[in-house]
Amino acid sequence: MDRFKTMTSRDDVIAAGRRALTLEAQALTRMADELGAPFADAVDLVGGLKGRLVCTGMGKSGHVARKIAATLASTGQPAMFVHPGEASHGDLGMIGADDAVLALSKTGETRELADIIAYCGRFDIPLIGVTADADSALGRGCDLLLLLPDSAEAVDAFNAPTTSTTLQIALGDALAVALIERRGFGAQDFKVFHPGGKLGAALRTVAELMHAGEETPLARLDAPMAATLLLMTQKRFGCAGVVNDDGALVGIITDGDLRRHMDGLMTKTAGEVMTAAPLTAPPTMLAGEALNLMNERRITVLFVVDQTRPVGVLHIHDLLRQGVA
Repeated sequence: MDRFKTMTSRDDVIAAGRRALTLEAQALTRMADELGAPFADAVDLVGGLKGRLVCTGMGKSGHVARKIAATLASTGQPAMFVHPGEASHGDLGMIGADDAVLALSKTGETRELADIIAYCGRFDIPLIGVTADADSALGRGCDLLLLLPDSAEAVDAFNAPTTSTTLQIALGDALAVALIERRGFGAQDFKVFHPGGKLGAALRTVAELMHAGEETPLARLDAPMAATLLLMTQKRFGCAGVVNDDGALVGIITDGDLRRHMDGLMTKTAGEVMTAAPLTAPPTMLAGEALNLMNERRITVLFVVDQTRPVGVLHIHDLLRQGVA
């Protein structure tokens, strides 16, 4: 275990971490500055595919390729990962005539990619190469080259994949973002591919989580406060919406309104006690947006209104129970 004792202080450890982060940040900045026409060509190629983008790479580049495929698939761009070693033993058949291949290799000389490069050339399958060496086997064999800056890895003693894989993964993210914006892919589209977890909960709509029908506490403008208080107690939301003769929501009564009208409260009507023009949400609002709105305005209940008519009520606890945060 002596190899773990070469750093003499915590300051040395922190300095090493900062050095690695700074080196990788500089490489990312350089790649951003050098990004140009080949990147736009790649976005056009992938965005116009009838089939899928097949991502591949060996070792650490393979892990990055798998992540890029997952990111693209989750944002509406059909993509999959094929292991280059398995490709040589039958999985080349997974690459179809309408597909394109994205191959990652820092050196461009990864021998396991040779069969994929040859296969793409033989069957006219577009090959996008991501490498730091334009004169490598991958650089020469690809149809479209996304050249990585030839930046030093973060480890001084040997070239463990660090900076290079950071560049690869960032380039994959850039490709995904550009494709999202090219297609006009929005939150509602994203929701289709993310039904689970906190992200899926945040992308559900208010209409999916609200209480509707008889659960909605609504009182008419001329309703006596005695009846309105009974309604508020029965529905258990701590409030009541107030509607006019046309059924439009015109106000809300909360505990704060009750305290402000305590003097002679039971002689008043709902219209006399309410706060007019309350904050509301449309049924199509995302749950995450509704939670942000509640937090910003420091409220716990939102009436859901379709045009002017209340169709439900949403409590902040409904959002929290569903994992929206």
